[in-house]
Amino acid sequence: MESNKIETILEKYFRGETSIAEENALRDYFSSSNVSSNLEQYKPIFGYLTLAKKQKFKNEIVLKSRKRNLAWLSIAASVVVLLGIGTYSYFNYYNANQDQDLGTYDDPEIAFRETQKALSMLSTHLNTGIESVQYVQEYENSKNLIFKQQ
Repeated sequence: MESNKIETILEKYFRGETSIAEENALRDYFSSSNVSSNLEQYKPIFGYLTLAKKQKFKNEIVLKSRKRNLAWLSIAASVVVLLGIGTYSYFNYYNANQDQDLGTYDDPEIAFRETQKALSMLSTHLNTGIESVQYVQEYENSKNLIFKQQ
């Protein structure tokens, strides 16, 4: 082949515009013994490509399967569910037994004092609510002064 034609194909090769037939022609040219002296620098590239094409990987790759053991996962999930049910049952039973005390007293004096305490607390909270209603009433009065309703 002519050197000019090979140089043209080489330029196309380095731009990435060659076809497979042109690349085969380059490989054949550079594997032959009559390579021009100005193109000697490209000979190792194409020599390597022919050598790499002949190489085969002969070792077998052993892939370890990372199969998860689902049996252990299901056992762990079962234990978590059972612990949850057991905890719920325990606290539900414990709270049910605590609620059995209905605040009944055998001594009438103690019952009277406890009733007074409960009514005092209720009265305090009721008075707080009444004070809040008075603020709302003041707001209503102010609003009526500003926006005279007809």
